[in-house]
Amino acid sequence: MDVSDLLTSAGINIAICVVLLSLYSILRKQPGNACVYFTRRLVSEPVRGTGAISCFERFVPSTGWIAKAWQATDEEILAVGGVDAVAFMRIVVFSIRVFIIAAVICLFIVLPVNYYGQDMQHKEIHSESLEVFTIGNVKEDSKWLWVHCLALYLISCSACVLLYFEYKNITKMRLAHITGSPPNPSHFTVLVRGVPWSPDNSYSNSVEQFFSTYYPESYLSHQMVYGSCTVDKLMKDAERMYRMLKSIDPRFLDRSLPYCIPGGAAHPFMVLNLRADSVSSSTSMDRLQPSQRRQECPAAFVFFRTRYAALVAAQVLQSSNPMLWVTELAPEPHDVYWSNLSIPYKQVWLRKITTLIASVVFMFLFLLPVTFVQGLTQLEHLDQLSRRVPFLKGILKQEFIHRVVTGYLPSVILMLFLYAVPPTMMLFSAMEGNISRSQRKRSACIKVLYFTIWNVFFVNVLSGSIIRQLTVFSSFKDAPKQLARAVPTQVTFPCVLNCWFNKTSTPPTSWLPSSRLTYYHQAGLACPVK
Repeated sequence: MDVSDLLTSAGINIAICVVLLSLYSILRKQPGNACVYFTRRLVSEPVRGTGAISCFERFVPSTGWIAKAWQATDEEILAVGGVDAVAFMRIVVFSIRVFIIAAVICLFIVLPVNYYGQDMQHKEIHSESLEVFTIGNVKEDSKWLWVHCLALYLISCSACVLLYFEYKNITKMRLAHITGSPPNPSHFTVLVRGVPWSPDNSYSNSVEQFFSTYYPESYLSHQMVYGSCTVDKLMKDAERMYRMLKSIDPRFLDRSLPYCIPGGAAHPFMVLNLRADSVSSSTSMDRLQPSQRRQECPAAFVFFRTRYAALVAAQVLQSSNPMLWVTELAPEPHDVYWSNLSIPYKQVWLRKITTLIASVVFMFLFLLPVTFVQGLTQLEHLDQLSRRVPFLKGILKQEFIHRVVTGYLPSVILMLFLYAVPPTMMLFSAMEGNISRSQRKRSACIKVLYFTIWNVFFVNVLSGSIIRQLTVFSSFKDAPKQLARAVPTQVTFPCVLNCWFNKTSTPPTSWLPSSRLTYYHQAGLACPVK
């Protein structure tokens, strides 16, 4: 792959990025999309009729919203999206700063050393191979190796310094948020799992007797976890419908239209008041049938009088058997992953081992598309493909088509496969038995991180060179040397992949939502809703 192929890929990706930004800029100006892009503002602030913009301006892309979103301070983002939004924005800013430092050092220090690393007749820049810009072009035993070491130290030290200050600021903000927020019921709650079965007592009585005996002064009460049933599914559907109805602004409802409620009156839905004779008053534990009692799970939420007592109970080993009476701090109510609470604790470790094996198998199965895509970037593989498929010979000889196939098509194919990775890892994390949604997302992110490191670095190197030279494995002593030689020769494909990922995948999925988040608070509506 030469420089022209890389520039072709970069040009196509930049064009796609501009198109996506233009579409977003146009769609956010349409009055019908106000509930999609400005839901938070419509809920928190009254609608202001400052006058509608012209029809022509509604279909003309604008870039002013990017500058306004970028000018938002951390305090404004914290007020709108919380600590998580601020941390995400700081990650974006930190990444941009490290990238700028690395780009300056590599562009003005490393690339000239690599380009003139050997005495050779250079071509024009656009016809040069990307390998002449790598460390593989430097002669062995060259005295210019210290330049690469110096560049690595400068980039690493600057990244560590920036990361230290970012972590320090985020830690202060997080501590201020924790100390300033009111007490949460989850701070006084402990989740206990692995409650032993007793033929004489139910799970509820066992929990009450255990904590009343060992924590008589701090124990307050407990709530058992029941298995999922039809009522649980109906409650989930009702909660989902309630959220949908709650998000609708009454100003947008046309009250002249009747509401289609079979057998009911033509009036909107209303939330019932909490009265003593409501449904909640008839759901006490005393009225549960024996069949309902049998649906008790060996897990319960135990409430304590103080946060210190809850913390001690969560950290102390409650039994000599580590599989019984397992305690941990309970997640927040909206963060609980209810379907996993009914899983017996003895199955959790088996599930983790199974999902680990499944993740490793999935990573190795991904070798097939990576190897195929890696082959498209190699000229010798394209020559073999054109000889086997005669009608492609004339097509691949065209210069633009050849640049697209070697510089753009591989990254597109691989990214389409990579889009299936996060849902798969999220499914594996859900099968592990995590008790909270945040733990499930964290586990999925760790799996995706390892998957990305494996596929972007090791798989590209292995599929590109070492697999074609099986003699490498005949001597383990020479493996580091062969790996060092293979990395520079296979650096072209990661460059193309990063070019595609940064130009096309990042804006619509990463920094664009964060910019919208700050824009909710900072910028005014482009098209006011009357």
